[in-house]
Amino acid sequence: MTVTPFEPGIFAGQSVNTQFIGGEWRDGRSERVAEITNPYDDSAVTSIRLADATDLDEAYRAAAEAQREWAAVGPAGRRKVMLAAAEILRSRRMEIVEWLVREGGSTTTKAHIEVTLAVTMAQEAASFPTRLSGQLFDTNTPNREVRVERGPVGVVGVISPWNFPLHLTQRSVAPALAVGNAVVIKPASDTPVTGGLLLARVYEEAGLPAGVLSVVVGAGSEIGDEFVAHPVPGLISFTGSTPVGQNVGRVAVGGTHLKPVALELGGNAPLVVLDDADLPAAVHAAVVGSFLHSGQICMAVNRIIVTEGVREAFVGKLVAAAGRIRTGDPALKDTLVGPIINDSQVEALHAKIARAREEGATVALAGETEGRVIPPHIFTDVTPDMEIAREEIFGPLIGILTARDEEHALELANDSTYGLSASVFTQDLDRGLRFARRMESGMAFVNEGPIQDEAHVAFGGTRNSGLGRFNGPWAMEAFTRTQTLGVVRIGD
Repeated sequence: MTVTPFEPGIFAGQSVNTQFIGGEWRDGRSERVAEITNPYDDSAVTSIRLADATDLDEAYRAAAEAQREWAAVGPAGRRKVMLAAAEILRSRRMEIVEWLVREGGSTTTKAHIEVTLAVTMAQEAASFPTRLSGQLFDTNTPNREVRVERGPVGVVGVISPWNFPLHLTQRSVAPALAVGNAVVIKPASDTPVTGGLLLARVYEEAGLPAGVLSVVVGAGSEIGDEFVAHPVPGLISFTGSTPVGQNVGRVAVGGTHLKPVALELGGNAPLVVLDDADLPAAVHAAVVGSFLHSGQICMAVNRIIVTEGVREAFVGKLVAAAGRIRTGDPALKDTLVGPIINDSQVEALHAKIARAREEGATVALAGETEGRVIPPHIFTDVTPDMEIAREEIFGPLIGILTARDEEHALELANDSTYGLSASVFTQDLDRGLRFARRMESGMAFVNEGPIQDEAHVAFGGTRNSGLGRFNGPWAMEAFTRTQTLGVVRIGD
């Protein structure tokens, strides 16, 4: 396969320094221009004139019009587009990886994972058009029947994050399109190409009709609330921080045009190491779970909870392993910890490091920040009341708490307002499953880290980590509506 060299502002031969609205690549109407730079070395990636409320309205109106014809396309036609999109993503893997590295600071390892996830999501969604089904009910009224059918919601608004921009956008876009919806994407400001415009080009090449998918790149201050409040979308799918997600929910259910939301929000994932755990396996999971993509993952290990009997041995092995992690240039093959996405995030992480020290946590591993690259930091003697234990970190910082026994470990694990993902390590699988079932999280894993996501398996959290479930049949349900239809046969 010939690898297309990276060109700033170009993907698949198409300039991606414009909006994609109603099937046309054009400039936005805002007076503001976004300059997108590589978070590692500040080299230019692209510049985009932003969209304003007029552009947003045009995108939604075009989607509403195009959706009716798209929904009428037979299952084979929609399946064909999804499979074509999967093949384009697969064939352009190296070009996409380069974009993820340059625009979002992804390491090459993480970028390859992300492309694979996007491909498998398209492949899974390709099965959805033939899996939609309804039910037929007999009634107590003569000559009457009731049908319960599922169909598209119409237009779906997708707000995607910067950390896994391709995958977390595709996770909503692919199933929404597959079941007959049109989609308008608002990608994160840091990753407008990999979080939206790249997919627009992929689906354009795949044969998706014009208008069915649009991308509006705009500032939250200009189009953020209106993106949610607009009368056209029948559902808003949001992935991002809990505070922003809570506002999305308020606007969606508190405005003139009431609409449901799918929310995948923040996390504070615990990794619990019980007294009979395989320590090398637990250490490996902790390293990957804490430091992949510099910890900028909603499912990342935020807290490690270790029972007293194995604490010393585990901490020693973890510090040694984390100290060997390669940091720096994300384009280099073996780099695990690359740059933090932007300066404000770097400042926030420095504040968390300082706060952990002030609150009495012991520094087991640290290092100096170079540019936006923060090396792994490990704190021991962490207590549940410390900020590093209570807040989502979203960086390469980890706090270790000590549990007296299994019950105390469970208490510590559940001591959070979040509940996205969690893991426990024990060589007794029955014990592990019992423990996992009692963890207050949408997902819990035994003898593997909390960063898990497969296209056919339910994904989502509880409490302040979100509402609803993504992937597989749960996505089919999320992106469709149920309609009850009564029929009386007159004259029979």
